[in-house]
This record gives sequence, C-alpha cells and structure tokens, in this order.
Amino acid sequence: MGKSALITGITGQDGSYLTELLLSKGYTVHGLVRRSSSFNTGRLDHLYQDPHEDGRSLVLHHADLSDGVAMVNLLRDLRPDEVYNLGAQSHVRVSFDSPLYTGDVTGMGTMRLLEAIRASGIDTRIYQASSSEMFGAAPPPQNERTRFHPRSPYGCAKVFGYWATVNYREAYDLFAVNGILFNHESPRRGETFVTRKISRAVARIHAGLQDRLYLGNLEAVRDWGYAPEYVEAMWRMLQHDVPDDYVVATGEAATVRDFLEVAFASAGMNWREHVHFDAKYERPSEVDALIGDAGKAEAALGWKPRVRWAELARIMVEADISALEADLAGATVRIDR
Repeated sequence: MGKSALITGITGQDGSYLTELLLSKGYTVHGLVRRSSSFNTGRLDHLYQDPHEDGRSLVLHHADLSDGVAMVNLLRDLRPDEVYNLGAQSHVRVSFDSPLYTGDVTGMGTMRLLEAIRASGIDTRIYQASSSEMFGAAPPPQNERTRFHPRSPYGCAKVFGYWATVNYREAYDLFAVNGILFNHESPRRGETFVTRKISRAVARIHAGLQDRLYLGNLEAVRDWGYAPEYVEAMWRMLQHDVPDDYVVATGEAATVRDFLEVAFASAGMNWREHVHFDAKYERPSEVDALIGDAGKAEAALGWKPRVRWAELARIMVEADISALEADLAGATVRIDR
C-alpha cells in the first residue's frame, strides 16, 4: 500500500500541483473542499475521479478550517501519513479589508488543524504553509534566522500559524515543519494576484479584448519562483529524518515593473502604452523587498530552483494566450459532472 496524504487548500494553485506530484508517487490523496454554490475545483478537473469508481486515488471531502470537530473526525477516519496545510485566505491586499476573517482562517485555522491532529491521536507528518510575508519590513536577504516583522493582517496570521506549528512540534513531539515559501507563481495562479493579473491582461490586450491594466505599486521587489518546483520542496520536507523549518526561494529579485516589461515584451507589446496607476491597489503598509536565501533547503533537502522570474513571466503569458484562444474557439466548454 502506498502512502496517503490530506491536503487543505487542495483547490488552490499549490494544492493542485502538490496533488499531481503525490499521485505520481503512488499516494492516495484526500482533499478538503469548502462548500460553494458554484464549482471551485477547476484546477483539479484533469485529475477528477468519479465517486462511483473503485480504488480511487483522489478523494475530495467537504470540510473547512473553521470547523475543528469536522477535522478531528476526518483525521481519525482517514489516518493520513502526511498532512499539508495549504488552506488560507492568502491575498495580502484583501487581508486589510477582511482582517478578522483572515486571522480566523489563516491563523486560527492552523491551530485548529494542529489541535485536531493532536486530539485524534494519529501518527502523521504535518506541513504548514508559511509565507515570506512574515518577514515584511525585515531587510533582505531573508532566511530562517531573520526576525519576523509582518506588514499585513495576512502576514500577522501566518506568523501565528508558524509559531503554533513550532509549539506543537516542541510540546507534543509532532513531526511538524514550516515551509517559508517566497512568492511562487504559475498559469494556475489566482487571477487577482499581480503576476497572473499581468499575464492575463497581456493575453486579453493581445487579443483586442481590453486596452488598459490598472496596478498599484510597481517598485515592490519580490523573489518569484515556479510553483510546481516549490511543492516538491514541501514534499521533501516531510521525507526528511528530522522536522525543521525551511525558506524556499530563488534568491533572484525583480520589481513589478520588471515583470511587466518581460511579460508584455513576450507578446510583442510595450507595457507603458497600457498600464495605469490606481491607488486602491496600494497597501496601507507596504513590503518593499522580499528576497529569500534558500541555502538551508539546498543543503538539507537537495532542493534548488530551476525556473527564474523572467522565464516564469513568459510561461504565464504563453499559457494565458493559449487558454484565451481555446476559450474564443469554444474548445474549453465545461461538461458538468
């Protein structure tokens, strides 16, 4: 029998790539899905298995990080070998508008999951998705020894989840790790995150469907990596002999302006002809520069990034242009299950 894993946030960018990785390694994957009146599993459609099939390797369960009792019951029933907590309200700008919700799901949700694991008495390994946003105003480069100085409700909630994970590791001898992932993107990134907002706009402007793109701060410096590579780092952390915390990053920085230039140029356009400033996209407190030092992950886990930000920008633009062309041709009509 292969291993089994439970993934919260399985419908997100990272959840879908991690599911692909684990299935390729022979895992049975269980995923938590929030109840919605509309389908929210689009990133998993190519992996979907009908509930009537025998021997399924991907099983989805309706549950939520706000419901600790449901998590205790589910964990007790499934007894997964590994748990990956990727679920969160993860949009930094939105966290200023919904700080209490962000704190409850992103921060307290982590505590509920850890307590559910402890209360259920199962023997499992836990991955907590921590974030570079925890560093906030701390000067780069940032690594595992850098002091946290979050600059958003999201960053504050992630700091809470980080220390909760460390505490449960120390107090209850759980195999619990924090992956402090710097920005990681892909064609599956949510459409309101800046990199995907840019790549999608490039595709639409290229097709003549829109003319302008509105953005906030173009001078913010970020360390952008490729999401499929980062989920491999998550998995490697749980295969290590000793639980520990790791930064995952490329160490290469670029501004939003840099990303814009490469993204538009890859479609033969000049971003200055289409991009306009809108103050509503600025944060009340900005994070100027996040640049990670992943030397520990390389030394201990053998993990190294391959795709850098400029190639990533081109990958995302090409994917969005292809997807839009397929939409316009009627080739992506969904057949509801």
